[in-house]
Amino acid sequence: MDMVKMGRFLAELRREHHFTQAELGEKLGVTNKTISRWETGNYMPPVEMLEQLSTLYDLSINERIVFSRL
Repeated sequence: MDMVKMGRFLAELRREHHFTQAELGEKLGVTNKTISRWETGNYMPPVEMLEQLSTLYDLSINERIVFSRL
C-alpha cells in the first residue's frame, strides 16, 4: 500500500468536504497533527478510522473498496 498516495487521497477528500484538519480531527476524536500525519503518508489511519472516514464522506460501496485498497 502506498501511504503517500493514501495521504493525498485523504487530504483531497477533506478539502472537498471543506474541513480543516482541526475540524476533521474533532469529528474523529483525534488531533489535527494526527490528520496531518495521515495526509503526509507518515502514518496510516487504523481500519476503524478508515471506516469512519468512508461513512463521514458518504463513499459508495465501490469507492469504499477502492479506498480500502489504496
